[in-house]
Amino acid sequence: MEKEIVLTAEGYNKLTEELHFLETKKRREIAERIKQSIEFGDLSENSEYDDAKNEQAFVEGRIIQINELLCNAKVIDGNGQQVRGRVGLGSIILLEDRESGEQEEYQLVGSVEADPTNHRISNESPVGQAIIDKRAGDIVRVRVPQGILEYKIVKVKRPKH
Repeated sequence: MEKEIVLTAEGYNKLTEELHFLETKKRREIAERIKQSIEFGDLSENSEYDDAKNEQAFVEGRIIQINELLCNAKVIDGNGQQVRGRVGLGSIILLEDRESGEQEEYQLVGSVEADPTNHRISNESPVGQAIIDKRAGDIVRVRVPQGILEYKIVKVKRPKH
C-alpha cells in the first residue's frame, strides 16, 4: 500500500494545475522542439535533440510523480482540529521563540507541501511533530542539532478558504 499523502486544498489544486500544464502545453512545446531538432539532421551530434529528449524525460517523470501523489492524496482543511482549538494539519500557528521573543506564523502541512522559506512546515519535521495537537498557550521543546529550542504557541487558527 502506498503512503497516504496529506495535502491542503491549495496544495492539491497547485499539483492539479501543474499536471494540466505539463500534460498539455509543456508536452506540445517539447514535441515541437524535438520535431525541429530532427530537421537539423544527424541526431548523433545534435545537442538540441538531446536537450529536448532530456527535458521530455524529466517532464514525463514529473507527470508520473504528480499522478502518484494525487492518487494517494488526502485533502485536509484543518477544520477538525480547529473545533477543539488544537494544532492540526492545515492550521496556521503563531509561534514565539522563547529565547529571542521573535514571533513567526507558519502553516502546518504535509511533507509534500513543506516550504519553510514560505512559512509552511511539515507535520513530519521536528517542530511540526512538537506542535501537533497542542493548544494556544502551550510551550513546546524541539530538539535540534544545536540543542533544544523552546516555542510558545501564541495563536492557532484555521486557514481562510
